[in-house]
Amino acid sequence: MLLVLCVGSAQAQETEWEKLNAEVMMLYQQGQYVRAAVVAKKALELAEQTLGPNHPNVAGSLNNLAELYRIQGQYKEAAPLYQRALAIWEKALGPNHQNVAGGLNNLAELHRVQGQYKQAEPLYKRALSILEKTLGPNNPNVAQILENLAELYRKTGRAKDAQELSKRAAAIRANKHPGKH
Repeated sequence: MLLVLCVGSAQAQETEWEKLNAEVMMLYQQGQYVRAAVVAKKALELAEQTLGPNHPNVAGSLNNLAELYRIQGQYKEAAPLYQRALAIWEKALGPNHQNVAGGLNNLAELHRVQGQYKQAEPLYKRALSILEKTLGPNNPNVAQILENLAELYRKTGRAKDAQELSKRAAAIRANKHPGKH
């Protein structure tokens, strides 16, 4: 899940950062991950230089670069970037912010694709809890976490649990409340 954070500012550096992130998103959508990673590194450097190492926009750039690495199977490169982004968001925005949930989900996805299911599950559950509290239980972002957790359950032989989560996610996506017809 690529995440571009933009805060309102008239500073030229931030406008340049926003342009770089728009280019990263375009390249990502085109499947040009190597080129996108080069631009994402530039965005990260610019954010760190102009905003400092602990700004939420730095975390957004770290997350984007990590996601590009993950997509390319460069898991060792992705992990510390996801972890640093998550730490910045937790400190700057608080432990129950939507960006924290996104970071938790992305780190969980990294663990899941590597078969590290025990590490992934609590991250998904925490992300789910945050989003249910901040966005409500029927938000599409909640459905995404439910689907991710359901996939983990399928991989670990918990078919019944997976089916329940998938059913709930489908109900959210259909804009219906679970249990109502």
